Amino acid sequence: MNSENHPDERIPRYIQVAEELSKGNFEIVIPTSSADVVGRLGLALQDLARALEARYQELQKLNRLTNHINSGLLLEEILEQVYNDFRDFIPYDRVGFALLEDDGRVLKAHWAKTEYQPVLLGIHYMGNMSGSSLEKILVSGQPRIINDLESYLEKKPESASTRLIVEEGIRSSLTCPLIANGVPVGFIFFSSRVKDIYRSQHIELYLQIAGQLSVIVEKGRLVSELAEQKEKIEQQYQQVRHLMDIQNIFMGIAAHDLRSPIASIQSVTDLLLTKEIDLQPEEQIEFLGDIRDQTQHMLGLLNDLLDVTRIEAGKLELELKFKEMREMLEDAVRRNGRLAEKKSTKVLLETMDSGNVLADPVRVRQVLDNLISNAVKYSPPGTLVRVRAKKGTNCWRVEVQDEGPGIKPQDRDRLFQDFARLSARPTGGEKSTGLGLSISRRVIDAHGGEIGVDSEPGKGATFWFTLPYDREGQEHCADG
Repeated sequence: MNSENHPDERIPRYIQVAEELSKGNFEIVIPTSSADVVGRLGLALQDLARALEARYQELQKLNRLTNHINSGLLLEEILEQVYNDFRDFIPYDRVGFALLEDDGRVLKAHWAKTEYQPVLLGIHYMGNMSGSSLEKILVSGQPRIINDLESYLEKKPESASTRLIVEEGIRSSLTCPLIANGVPVGFIFFSSRVKDIYRSQHIELYLQIAGQLSVIVEKGRLVSELAEQKEKIEQQYQQVRHLMDIQNIFMGIAAHDLRSPIASIQSVTDLLLTKEIDLQPEEQIEFLGDIRDQTQHMLGLLNDLLDVTRIEAGKLELELKFKEMREMLEDAVRRNGRLAEKKSTKVLLETMDSGNVLADPVRVRQVLDNLISNAVKYSPPGTLVRVRAKKGTNCWRVEVQDEGPGIKPQDRDRLFQDFARLSARPTGGEKSTGLGLSISRRVIDAHGGEIGVDSEPGKGATFWFTLPYDREGQEHCADG
């Protein structure tokens, strides 16, 4: 008998179909007909089954999406997965991410990825939230669609961020708020180079996972912050260990290098205090000169040790001021020239241009004294030490040239390291702490300059350093 003449026989079947659909079984066969009301009910059930199956598949994909995104640990990993995985749901050529800072008063761009170059609206872009259209989005919690950014820019020409993104070629945007556990944390921006591409379905889809995504992103942000803090703590720990190692080395160096001059001073003072020995005045003066030389050496060693300790601890504070370069060099040549006379060595300042430099004059004096005194130490008696300076593109280049033995290849790598002991020896038996060049390197680095040496064994050495004219030249200091 035709089932259409007995509609009640189909109703139990439809009830069974509804029960199976509620269990997620979308493969069940549904008897349909358009001949009567009950038959049309079957057609409606069939349409409902298709819609439920499509919806179920979409939810499954969204669930896989959030699970995959949540597998990321650091914030950048999570955002990379958002960029790669959202394409099945939302069209875009660009995804940007910004976080609220300063108690929600400022929005700062932290991440962006595109299918094109260049990116004009990059990270670190900042904007005030008060009174902005983005503030309204946060209050409502609803994403915003702009399908014609060029027209939007005409109405809001003061929007610098819109202007930049339009210059990138973006024509449509979907701005989605991130609200984790009721607290606004930032935004994700989906943008397309195609005009009029976003629809309400994209908003509905985003809202289905907005809560989860916001929590995942906030988790990633917190984990990233913890990772950064851990790295900083590790760096500080390594710095403390380094300082402790240096301190131990310093103690050993000080104990070793101070023992000899202290013993020498003690023996000379014992001799001066011995009544049985009748010393002539000139002999006494000579012994007192020895004591002075030894104490000067010890004082120099202690000052160098303290300087390196301060620099390594990050306590090197430069007192920058504009100084005439020629004046600083003339003072250094005059100061070191008197010491050079003892070896019949002459220190000469070559003709140079006048001009100022932004520097700490006390620290630059220290560098000049180190380089010139070293040149004198390693120069044979009767030779010439030349000091010169010339202007480059953005900075001064100062050179100290000697006629000594030069620098051997094996000494170059450790020349500017702490306690460097070179194969060459001072020609007059002078002493050295081994710290002068390492201190000079740190001082020049702090000024934004460079320091180095040009030398061939047996042909002397030219030590040089650069100093930027001013702050603007620090990043582009070239010796010209």
